[in-house]
Amino acid sequence: MGRTGLDVAVVGATGAVGETILRVLEERRLPIDTLGPFASRSREGAVRFGGRALDVRATNADALAEFDVVFFAGGDELSDTYVPALVRNGRVVIDNSAAFRLHDGVPLIVPDVNPQAIAPGDGLFPVGNCTAIILCSALAPIRDAAGLRTVRVATYQAASGAGRAGLDELLAGERAALAGDAEPEPSVFPRSLARNVVPQVGTFDASGYSGEERKVRDETRKILGLPGLFVSVTAVRVPVRTAHAEAVFVETERPIDRATVANAFAATPSLVYHDDGIVTPRDVEGTDRVHVARLRHERDNTQFAFWCAGDQLRKGAATTAVEILELLVAAGRFVK
Repeated sequence: MGRTGLDVAVVGATGAVGETILRVLEERRLPIDTLGPFASRSREGAVRFGGRALDVRATNADALAEFDVVFFAGGDELSDTYVPALVRNGRVVIDNSAAFRLHDGVPLIVPDVNPQAIAPGDGLFPVGNCTAIILCSALAPIRDAAGLRTVRVATYQAASGAGRAGLDELLAGERAALAGDAEPEPSVFPRSLARNVVPQVGTFDASGYSGEERKVRDETRKILGLPGLFVSVTAVRVPVRTAHAEAVFVETERPIDRATVANAFAATPSLVYHDDGIVTPRDVEGTDRVHVARLRHERDNTQFAFWCAGDQLRKGAATTAVEILELLVAAGRFVK
């Protein structure tokens, strides 16, 4: 008889993304026999799953090898250390770091955009950049309806994109400003984020583009399967907690009218389309779909502008990671 339950590990389980992965796994009721939370050090009863407090184990290769599926919710260095051996030994790895996203032969899956990119032998599944995931979910219906020639986007990115430390720094700055106290010196962001916007996410290269802008450009091309697509990004950090928003300007390959674009948005199950009014980051916190609003036709039936927003911790990270596992379960990957 085939196995139905999985042994699943979450590395980085005490961080913002790791905790959200645990929450989404529980919500979606995947067939899990054993759940193993891991972090940089062991802690008793540090996370909750299935109504119980679970001990967190210190991350080590031998312990991770006991699991069928390992989620990584840490940085590139952590993934570089552990992921290659796990994949060689037949484990499925779903990795929220940037370490392997652009490697040749490694799929970069957003389940509502390109599930067909999964091959039967794939064992490593990077989770894309959170901003790129939200962007590609909104762009895919236009790509399918009329093709894409150019994409320009200005992002409005939440503090949670910098992890728990980013959320803590924002909160400390807000509290100091409210109390009239001196704000702590920023260490996570280049400038204080409280009551501010910061037009730098990552380090700048010689051309003036930041690391985040390069990630969004390159990963959008890979996720959409359009390696030659012109993508220009300005990434901005804003003082909101967990949801990113984006102002997007597209030029299509073929003429299309606004009504057809609107219908394509409305017909996409992973999107919530607002034909009237606005949607804000606070409106979408804690949700799993990308919201699209303010669709405008600019000229020539090939140029359009719209606004989109999605929860960075969920749609931009944890929910996409868990949905990748759901695709693999549905495909019978773990039946023995």
